[in-house]
Amino acid sequence: MKKKRLGELLFERGQVSEENLSKAIREQQGKFIHLGELLLQRGMVSKNDLAAALTEVSRVVYTDCSEIEVEPAVLKMVPEATARRHCVIPLQLKGTRLIVAMAEPQDLQIVDELRFKTGMEIDPHLGFRREIESALDRHFGPAQLASLGAGKSAGADEAAIEFISSSAQQRNVEAMREMQAELSQKSRTTPAVRVVASMIKAAAVRRASDIHIEPHMTDTAIRLRIDGVLRDYQRVPRALQNSVVSRVKILSDMDIAERRNPQDGRFLVKMADRRIDLRVSTLPTQYGEKVVMRLLESDAARQDLAQLGFPPLIDKKLRKMLKLPQGMVLVTGPTGSGKSTTLYAALNLVRKPAVNIITVEDPVEYAVPGINQVQVNSKAGLTFASSLRSILRQDPDVIMIGEIRDKETAEIAVKAAQTGHLVLSTLHTNDSISAVTRLLDLGVPGFQIGASLTGVIAQRLVRRLCSCHRSSPASRDYATQLMRAGLEDPPEVQESPNGCQDCDLTGYHGRIGIYEMLTLNDPIRAAIRAGDKNDEIRILARHNGLKFMQEFALEHVRDGLTTLEEIQRVVPFEHVAKGSCATCNRELSAEFDFCPYCGERRLCRASARLSREDALLDVETVEEGAVNE
Repeated sequence: MKKKRLGELLFERGQVSEENLSKAIREQQGKFIHLGELLLQRGMVSKNDLAAALTEVSRVVYTDCSEIEVEPAVLKMVPEATARRHCVIPLQLKGTRLIVAMAEPQDLQIVDELRFKTGMEIDPHLGFRREIESALDRHFGPAQLASLGAGKSAGADEAAIEFISSSAQQRNVEAMREMQAELSQKSRTTPAVRVVASMIKAAAVRRASDIHIEPHMTDTAIRLRIDGVLRDYQRVPRALQNSVVSRVKILSDMDIAERRNPQDGRFLVKMADRRIDLRVSTLPTQYGEKVVMRLLESDAARQDLAQLGFPPLIDKKLRKMLKLPQGMVLVTGPTGSGKSTTLYAALNLVRKPAVNIITVEDPVEYAVPGINQVQVNSKAGLTFASSLRSILRQDPDVIMIGEIRDKETAEIAVKAAQTGHLVLSTLHTNDSISAVTRLLDLGVPGFQIGASLTGVIAQRLVRRLCSCHRSSPASRDYATQLMRAGLEDPPEVQESPNGCQDCDLTGYHGRIGIYEMLTLNDPIRAAIRAGDKNDEIRILARHNGLKFMQEFALEHVRDGLTTLEEIQRVVPFEHVAKGSCATCNRELSAEFDFCPYCGERRLCRASARLSREDALLDVETVEEGAVNE
């Protein structure tokens, strides 16, 4: 037997007229509201009739939340942020089952999330959205921004956001005014406006770096990248996909009629004393346009090296390099590892009235007073290479290049570093030493690299353990893993993530930098000019005091700041613990299986120590077996 829809059932029972039903269905199009709630709001059906019909259609028991009182112990089982985000409220605890009123009891993802967060079996009941929201306000107080998961209140509604146009076009300015006016009149706010405002506020409060709007076959997913990892935030009906994307495109001064080609735009928002720049990119996909918004904090460009977590030794060396009149300093790492932030921190150190600083970026991420910033425009023929040629005629002292991507840019940058300019730039390589190979691969001669390159910084960002983490005695397996990774003195205590409301049950809150710095001396420059391999340069760099980022990462694990799993996720460990002979302590190439100096098989110190411990363990086992016999 075919399952009846809500409208059909109400019409068959004579509880709603055909005219009112058709009118409600037309009004529902493009709105983030269920048909039953719309009928109830317009007075087209009674509450009791609607509840009975919904119970029959959904086969879920209806609970009136308008006057319920929930025990505090039961209420605490579901975090306020989760309750408000999914419009749910816990009602009663029966053994191992938690009865929960939900606006969407058929959503299995919400049920699974509640089961995970409470550790209880969930018994969903149906409740009207307005009644649940009213019950949440009675029990938790008025909705605050803290319910989005940050623990800090920054306003009670969408009007706390101020949208600022970054375009000179009148249509974009008017669109901003319209958005602001609609937010100030909450009763008239459309679903698309509410979705856009709420996700931007949530992203800002949770320190997210990106917002993803991803169209799927049945709905649209909104995800936030927090601490480098994507997390689900919200799912909106498929009918709202185009409305939400169009609203974002209007704010970003894009062409809303163009849906077949990618577009880029930007706009600004102001929340309390925070000013956030949103860079927007659209991409046509199978089910519609995918939107990604990059959030850039205006104060990120004003951080110094100490705030970024640079070790004192690297901090001192970098400051010394930035005082040189010429040379090239490179920052390497994957996308999202904080390279641009490091470059801006370096620019702040050299910025002064007597210094002419010019940057060429794609795009200009942060506006810095006192610096001449150029944005690449490929359509107009303004590339990195063409910009650099013009910049060299502008009498610069310091040049910052957003990224060295091709041979022409690399050659101009190297020559600029040789002719009396300080050049700062980024590369995409795994470590500091690989930057030399990358420049060679781009076609830059080794003698020019050796003459111009001053230093290379490689960096990563790993998630920091939240204050809710658990501590336990370190097991032998855990100590063995750390020693094999290269940590000679593993800790006696093992820290592991737990999860709380502040960290969204991830166990991690914030990130910490992992750094590695290659400084060039005469032997290393000679090796680069001779075209030696990475392994030979790595050995010379070790003699020159290079400390691998993997070693810094393991020290953070030892100090309880992060976990071994986290650094293994982010930091490459291919060449770790392969650099020296455990017997004679001589530096070796990774190609050698035996030490050419003493003839012993090459082991790292940690591996040698493990081998000795395993041997002692074997001896103890044999002796114990002999005693038992």
